[in-house]
Amino acid sequence: MEFRHLRYFLVLAEELHFGRAARRLSISQPPLSLNIQQLEASVGARLFTRNSKQVVLTAAGQAFVPAARALLEQAAQAASHARDVGQGMAGSLAIGFAGTMLYSGLPKILERFQARHPLLRLMLKELSSSEQLMELVQDRLDLGFVHTTRVPPELSEILVARQAFVCCLPAGHALARKRTLSLPQLQGEPFAVVSRTVSPDYHERIMAICTEAGFYPEIRYELRHWLSVVSLVSQGMGVALVPAALQQSAMAGTAFVPLQQATTPYDTHCLWKTSRDNPALAAFVSAVRAASTPPRGNAR
Repeated sequence: MEFRHLRYFLVLAEELHFGRAARRLSISQPPLSLNIQQLEASVGARLFTRNSKQVVLTAAGQAFVPAARALLEQAAQAASHARDVGQGMAGSLAIGFAGTMLYSGLPKILERFQARHPLLRLMLKELSSSEQLMELVQDRLDLGFVHTTRVPPELSEILVARQAFVCCLPAGHALARKRTLSLPQLQGEPFAVVSRTVSPDYHERIMAICTEAGFYPEIRYELRHWLSVVSLVSQGMGVALVPAALQQSAMAGTAFVPLQQATTPYDTHCLWKTSRDNPALAAFVSAVRAASTPPRGNAR
């Protein structure tokens, strides 16, 4: 049984006349009759009775009409879906992200992309930068947003955003109303940080910033998520150096004060496996490029 047989059958079932059906199909009557015979042989039942005056659907033919129509509709839908996937218009993408991306433009990127690609399903996973690298290399993520410079050679990257560090303080802290503060003013304060195992780059950056300012930070709390760090500070339990985007969290009980010293910026990179041949991934990468604020020269 071929899809051609089904199309010919349905046209003949509507016309109940070989001549009219052949004209609609732009073929002559003999090929139409042959195809109907082949279909009946495949089905194992007569689908039409015909004589010199009329063509009539048999009971088997009447029962076969909705099934044949459904088969053709399913085939058309399958072909349409395959085209959409091939053109990057449908399918799914697994996207990893570090928590600060919720305040660094990711929601806007997702909203704009989804509006243009409504058939694409975006699946988001909040993971640390190191976890994302592992998932990307092992093809369990299509794309990730990370805060690390330790990028495996098989991954491509775009510098998505660059932001300064600010000091996060309890709202009642003596330094909370300062316009700016100097890093040495934090000496002796209990620090809250994202743990070294979760974000080694950030952890090392905080150590370097403080030691360059002349003191070693007293790290009292190591947490897995940025919002956990901010939440702990809001309870008056410590201070933290955090990416400026976290000011948008607007968590009650916190104050964010810029630093007087210039520090190495906190960069966000979008990564994906260079060898992945996925039109949907290519479309998403293009959307990320368009939304990225750094100069295009930072992409490779």
